[in-house]
Amino acid sequence: MLKGLDPLLSPELLFTLRAMGHGDEIAIVDGNYPGVEHARRLIRLDGHRLIPVLNAVLSVLPIDDFVPEAIFRSTVKAERDKLDPVHEEMIDCCAHHEPHRQVVPLVGADFYGRVRAAHALIQTSEPRLYANIILRKGVIYPKEAGAPAEVDPFVY
Repeated sequence: MLKGLDPLLSPELLFTLRAMGHGDEIAIVDGNYPGVEHARRLIRLDGHRLIPVLNAVLSVLPIDDFVPEAIFRSTVKAERDKLDPVHEEMIDCCAHHEPHRQVVPLVGADFYGRVRAAHALIQTSEPRLYANIILRKGVIYPKEAGAPAEVDPFVY
């Protein structure tokens, strides 16, 4: 356990999030998703539902603001604009952390293709169908000149 970090952020997940670079994507998927088949790197968080995992990841992961779209959700079959309750919860969670970003629906094959290309996939035990989301990592900007300095990790 570490201070200030959600305990859902396992050592493997923290390593993966830290190793990702700007523009890399990570998918968080439900328990029915074919994770083993689609993942380049699979992180299992069995016993946990999607929204708490999404919240934990968004608590540490910057979202890309260099592109117009950086958060994507799966759809109910080919119904691009249909929102199941889990989609509304995903949108609310993302809005809490990234209020200026939209969650973009991706239909079937487009979503699957993007997951296959993702840096990593987190498989949850979420029982609700179509509870899948992709996040594109952004950057942490340096502090403005003259801003109060925190501890410099490069000074020993």
